[in-house]
Amino acid sequence: MRAGSGTDCLRRTGRQYGYFDYPMPVRSDTRAIHSCLADNGDMSRITELVINGLSHQVHASPERSLLSVLRDDLDLTGAKYGCGEGQCGACTVLLNGEAVRSCMTPVSQAAGKPVTTVEGLERDGQLHPLQAAFLETGAMQCGYCTPGMIMSGLSLLGRKANPSDAEIVHGMQGNICRCGTYPRIVAAVRMAALHAKAARRTS
Repeated sequence: MRAGSGTDCLRRTGRQYGYFDYPMPVRSDTRAIHSCLADNGDMSRITELVINGLSHQVHASPERSLLSVLRDDLDLTGAKYGCGEGQCGACTVLLNGEAVRSCMTPVSQAAGKPVTTVEGLERDGQLHPLQAAFLETGAMQCGYCTPGMIMSGLSLLGRKANPSDAEIVHGMQGNICRCGTYPRIVAAVRMAALHAKAARRTS
């Protein structure tokens, strides 16, 4: 691959955007950029991912973020790009049942392991109890952080079935809601835990 081809691909396929000195891609250009990089030898591996129980083979360099592959290659846009540094939680998904920041997770680390995104939670048209609890408590305003909040909450409930409010707050640290609905988010996780407890009693 010739030196500078990555920047050349951005120049050929991107658009002038924001304050950057060179054209940056918007989402509609992403596949063109990946195709350009592949033509220049940047994408050297086919990675098998297991997303929401389904197997996918993607052409991706090992260093690409799991978030970019989910959103740009597989059209799973529930996980959001927020800070790009793993600090806001908007990109949270489950990897082997544990919450991870997909913007900081190389796709190679997810190869062959079960990945769950917010799109994989509903069953037969029925929302997951935690999703339903978020709706019932009104634990969202703009909704941008909501998928990451739900995935972090799900990971917490997987570790501790009946957390206290303090444990919920601690377990959700690192997920930022810029609208400030934290009390309702805590209430939603608590509600989902209580519903799950009631379901276990009747089963």
